[in-house]
Amino acid sequence: MGRLDGKKALVTGGTSGIGLATARRFAEEGAHVFVTGRRQAQLDEAIASIGPGATGIRGDVSDPADLDRVFEAITDHGAGLDVLFANAGGGEFAPLGEISHEHYADTFGRNVAGTLFTVQKALPVLNPGASVVLSGSTAASRGTPAFGVYAASKAAIRSFGRTWAAELVGRGIRVNTLIPGATATPGLTGLAPDPVAAEAMLRGMAASIPMDRVAQPEEIASAALFLASDESSFMTGGEIFVDGGSEQI
Repeated sequence: MGRLDGKKALVTGGTSGIGLATARRFAEEGAHVFVTGRRQAQLDEAIASIGPGATGIRGDVSDPADLDRVFEAITDHGAGLDVLFANAGGGEFAPLGEISHEHYADTFGRNVAGTLFTVQKALPVLNPGASVVLSGSTAASRGTPAFGVYAASKAAIRSFGRTWAAELVGRGIRVNTLIPGATATPGLTGLAPDPVAAEAMLRGMAASIPMDRVAQPEEIASAALFLASDESSFMTGGEIFVDGGSEQI
């Protein structure tokens, strides 16, 4: 018996990295998983890898019209949502003095507005007792040079988590924030100019982590599963750090 048997889940940004690993894990645990992604070919590949327990819906969370289509498709499927993992987002390095309006708007559009309007548009389809999991980052807990806009966007998400937990507790809906540390994902390694630089970047990050390594996406997915399942039934407004001890020790 799976921990999400009979449940319906939505994972935004589920075509690679943490999102894909989580969508796979949710499906393995019995959920039917709706997965969004911006690129159709990558979305099709992800759905094929997850199996029959998944439905792909192309969409960009920073586009309100795309979000409308996502939730129309879920409604047409005939059931509400029991789990929402608002995972889509990303960022790029840009030091103070070189931050453009485009960089700011893109980062906050995906991470802050994308998360806000994903959750808001999900409200009509969230079932009583549903679990909402937001995607934070340890970047919001420390000063990382050239990552200020991304860190600020993730700090906003942590604030959303506390506020929304208070607003939705009357509906029996739980809201918690998952805060990964450095994780070996295409989104992270893609910040480097080439594979050699990416490997060096991961080694440098690992050196600052007490467990002396970066996380694998499947490890973050395990924590997402806990927050999605009834095993975390007495948690709301909380945060779970999955960071190898980097913010704890």
